[in-house]
Amino acid sequence: MNYAEVGRRGEEIARKFLKKRGYRILATNVRGYFGEIDIIARRKDCHVFVEVRTRIGDAFGTPEESITKKKKDKMVACALDYVASHRELEETSWRIDVVAIELDDAGRPKRVEIIEGAVPAD
Repeated sequence: MNYAEVGRRGEEIARKFLKKRGYRILATNVRGYFGEIDIIARRKDCHVFVEVRTRIGDAFGTPEESITKKKKDKMVACALDYVASHRELEETSWRIDVVAIELDDAGRPKRVEIIEGAVPAD
């Protein structure tokens, strides 16, 4: 699998995983001024911006370890930009979650984990 295929596979797995846990998927691959939001979902009364991180093997560390301070800042900027451009969300609670996925060599999930509120908005 090449890099793009790993990313697509990870997002597919993440969508199914989130749906099973009660998330309602609202949009995927939303591009904004500061970058792309992988998944926008709603769970109960909270909007959730989801970053999907997928890895095959551990040569480059875990999916969670790939989220640098720069990436966190970008995720917050993307979420704030989205909320600002959707006035109906201004009074709604929201958070940023991370779905960490590890695949085996055949592209099957070995581990799928959600980290709720992984990136603080402050």
